Amino acid sequence: MLELEQLHYAPATAVEPILNGIQLRASTGQPVLIAGASGSGKTSLLDVISGLAACRSGTIRWQDETLTQRQRRALCGIVFQFPERHFLGLTVHQELKLGHRRLPGERLDQVLHQVGLGSIDRSMAPERLSGGQQRRLSLAVQLLRGAEVLLLDEPTAGLDWSVRDDVLDLLADLSRERVLIVVTHEPELFRDWRCDRHRLQNGRLSPMSTLPRAGDG
Repeated sequence: MLELEQLHYAPATAVEPILNGIQLRASTGQPVLIAGASGSGKTSLLDVISGLAACRSGTIRWQDETLTQRQRRALCGIVFQFPERHFLGLTVHQELKLGHRRLPGERLDQVLHQVGLGSIDRSMAPERLSGGQQRRLSLAVQLLRGAEVLLLDEPTAGLDWSVRDDVLDLLADLSRERVLIVVTHEPELFRDWRCDRHRLQNGRLSPMSTLPRAGDG
């Protein structure tokens, strides 16, 4: 279980915190959806959980052990809203092997099949993949790292309906063996997704009991 206790965060130049007393528990097998308007701090929350940013105060625990920022970076894998901006490999194959001294071909095949990229041309540049394929590639990179907590920033943004459904099915499948947290400004797209739902507003998290219909303000 991942536990956030009284988490406060503010950028170095900010006077008031963006995140103010965040409390959250996330367990394997039960995805977490966090909805919030643009600028509400969703991405900042993922940055803090993943160790890309340091919290001002509060505690993050994994299996009852308090984590340092460095430990969080090892534990968590983050898939950004625009994954193509973060690819470093010139080809899909290079991207997957970055950071690995040895990567058995069987393991690589298994992970690509798991994320639905079993037949992909590994000599392609990551930037040439479709939006859905780029998200799947980013997930494959994190699975190969052994990330036990997956953090996804707007994973359905810019995808058409059929691709969205496929991505949501994939995320639900991946959540069976690891903690998975999704942030979005479009919670209505996740109406049929089985998950714990929260809203981030004014720096605080609160449970969501209902979801708006698509098109509602």
